[in-house]
Amino acid sequence: MGVNAFTGHGRLDPSVDKVYRGWYEVLSNGSFPLHDVTWQYPPGAALPVLAPALVPGLDYGRAFIALTALCDVLIFVMLLCAARVAGRGLAGAWLWTVGLAALSTMPWNRFDLLVTGLAMAALVVASNQRVWSDRAFGVLVALGSMVKIWPVLLLIGTRKGRRTRRVWVAAALTTLAVTASFAFTMPNAFSFLSGQKSRGIQIESVGALPFHLARHLGWSGTWAAKDGSHEFVGPYVEGVSLIMQALTVLAFGWLLYWRQRSDLGMSYALPDAALTATLLFVVTSRVISPQYMVWLIGLAAVCLLRPDTTQRPVACLLLAACLLTTLDFPLLYRELRDDGAPLAIANLYARNLLLVAAAVLSGLRLWRATALRPPWGIGYTGAEGQHHEGRRRAPAAPQKGGE
Repeated sequence: MGVNAFTGHGRLDPSVDKVYRGWYEVLSNGSFPLHDVTWQYPPGAALPVLAPALVPGLDYGRAFIALTALCDVLIFVMLLCAARVAGRGLAGAWLWTVGLAALSTMPWNRFDLLVTGLAMAALVVASNQRVWSDRAFGVLVALGSMVKIWPVLLLIGTRKGRRTRRVWVAAALTTLAVTASFAFTMPNAFSFLSGQKSRGIQIESVGALPFHLARHLGWSGTWAAKDGSHEFVGPYVEGVSLIMQALTVLAFGWLLYWRQRSDLGMSYALPDAALTATLLFVVTSRVISPQYMVWLIGLAAVCLLRPDTTQRPVACLLLAACLLTTLDFPLLYRELRDDGAPLAIANLYARNLLLVAAAVLSGLRLWRATALRPPWGIGYTGAEGQHHEGRRRAPAAPQKGGE
């Protein structure tokens, strides 16, 4: 449990053995890390960091890995049960299995696996189509968002009307209760907010691609350990950072536009929209860490529980991106960061372009399957068109003495 498949020296991953363990020592004293630039998470992130203390007989690092392994097992069982209860195929369980294997040991050394499990459970619960499932979905989304912000994106695809109100009220009340609990019991619960203001362009993000080439063309900038990651610093970096933030705003604007124009009554709309929204967030973010792939594989696995999902080709692209992500980190990371090696840069370009293609394809397929009205009025095959076509092709009633 403590051997990294690539270094092979029996050492625990530094994220667990140094970063998480350091957070644990501060949090176990009843306070959030105040001056630690690596702590950039909502207060709920304290729970998975503190949880290894509940595992008897193991030190912190191995207890953390044991918990994430258990979480992996529970997610796999959930996917199997959800598939078998509805009589569906096992594509979702296969994607989860192969996708995590392609990411090597990294998923078990990050608490993103636990957050992804909450998001996946929320989507599975929501598929029950019962009154209680709406509230349970809202509660699980809120709990996930209190650990890492991204699960809040799952709310974009909730069915309009009373069901949306039930979900959003449950999520808001849960968030308020959890936030108040931390605010009154542990100081500095919201110190993470200031840590996001100065984020730059992390070297693995889409926005970093031009700078990797510019390093070989006389650009005077370099990389630096900053805000808990390795970021580019130098001319034009701030401008690209502003562009990426503007793209994030535009992406969310498109999601709101899609929601306004779409029929969200189809069973696949909620998980498919969750994957689309998260993909758009990832490719426009100033940071793309390897663990982001765990989010995407988990959401895609839930999409594949439904044979009518629009995201099947997207899942294939994400699986390929997982392989390139492992090549990027840890295998070629030092060559990318320190040397700007051509092979490492080419691999990063391929991985990021796959993610961009997946995001565009995901959005297009979601729009075509759910939109009620075309944005430009031509070439439209959306939900409303499908419904009308279905009525036109309905078989005629048999006549007297019919054939």
